[in-house]
Amino acid sequence: MRPFFESSLLTDLYQFTMAQSYLKTGVMEEACFEFFVRSLPKDRRYLVCAGLTEVAEFLRTFSFTPEELDFLNTTGLFDRDFLDYLSGLRFNGDLYGVKEGEIVFPHEPICQVVAPLPVAQLMETRIINILHYCVMVASKASRVTQVAPQKTVVDFGLRRAHGGEAGLWAAKATYVAGFSGSSTVLSGKIYGIPIFGTMAHSFVQAHPNELTAFLNFARLYPQRPILLVDTYDTKAGIENAITAQKVLERENIKVFGIRIDSGDLATLSKEARAMLDRAGCGHMKIIVSGDLDEYVIKELEEQGAPIDGYGVGTRITTSSDAPHLNCAYKLVEYGGQKTYKRSTGKATLPGRKQVVRHFRGEDGPFHYDEIVPFDLCERGIIQESPSKRFLLVPHLINGRPKDVKGDTIEEARERHLKGLRGLPTRLLAIDTDNDLTPYDVRIHRDLWEGLEG
Repeated sequence: MRPFFESSLLTDLYQFTMAQSYLKTGVMEEACFEFFVRSLPKDRRYLVCAGLTEVAEFLRTFSFTPEELDFLNTTGLFDRDFLDYLSGLRFNGDLYGVKEGEIVFPHEPICQVVAPLPVAQLMETRIINILHYCVMVASKASRVTQVAPQKTVVDFGLRRAHGGEAGLWAAKATYVAGFSGSSTVLSGKIYGIPIFGTMAHSFVQAHPNELTAFLNFARLYPQRPILLVDTYDTKAGIENAITAQKVLERENIKVFGIRIDSGDLATLSKEARAMLDRAGCGHMKIIVSGDLDEYVIKELEEQGAPIDGYGVGTRITTSSDAPHLNCAYKLVEYGGQKTYKRSTGKATLPGRKQVVRHFRGEDGPFHYDEIVPFDLCERGIIQESPSKRFLLVPHLINGRPKDVKGDTIEEARERHLKGLRGLPTRLLAIDTDNDLTPYDVRIHRDLWEGLEG
């Protein structure tokens, strides 16, 4: 049995009932669905694309096992013709998407699925599930990297993530958004992300005293030992770390730093820096953790806290201040005809689209984005240029991976940083006390055709 998160049953029931209905009624022509975010959460000015690699892999490997088909049969909802259809089903359509790390804005399609309607319908739930979470976490992580641009920031969030898969995705999304690495070991194996770790309070508690714990840990892991100093009394812990360094330097072991996980981090870090410097331990770094996010880190930086690195966990992997995005996966074309919704608050623009990003000169800052009919780009009526670029690129064609230039995780990371440098300064603000003028996203006039009345 394959892992639950790889099962094609990990979806909503109505995806199956709709797919069978399409099959029964002959509604089987090619369709295009688009995933997009309708609006930004409070205090956000932009989003960061993440999760397209996981979507492409989901589509590429999509299939049903005999056990899954047997279960569907037990529900009594599906006939043999439909189950036979599912048994041979593979994703042979196209996936277009924005490259990971790219800055995106509301209403801009982040990905498009082009396939026969039943197939594209079956993909909906899982695509939303993947992209919603990855975009949400990457977007929040990006804000953290803004307020501490020269500091080491590490994802500590696996233990508080809503499931192991979410924790793994968060490790990747935060790295794309500029974090230095993650404590999640599997992220190192799967994605090549640098992995980091310090020591546990339990390790200190299991020793007769704090100093012995520090010495034992540093001798076991002499490469870059970081000592956790707040198990008991933080100031006494810092003194013990200093004493440990004095002992260890005779053994040619250099303590890399200390970690503070509780208390008034601004005050404690200042006291720690003074104590370390007076003791001749100026090389030792100060790492802090404990309920950190962009707001807390911004305040610490503004207070001049001499902190060298941050371990950020719970509030990132849960995106605590904005734990969901108003996103959707909607049918925009069927059988060569444009489709749209007119629902109040949930209306969509008709037809498959491309996002054209305009720059102020070659490699210049962002000027504006334009959402345009996809066919205008396909027919060459709208073309790319040194100051104009298409955001949606093919990831799968006929179900097969397309070589996406610049699609490694390191290139996604650099793309994100370059995007931040290109954004108007007002969009980098962390709170809403500044200019609230949104980024200019324009809608091509042809997309309004047929919407009147």
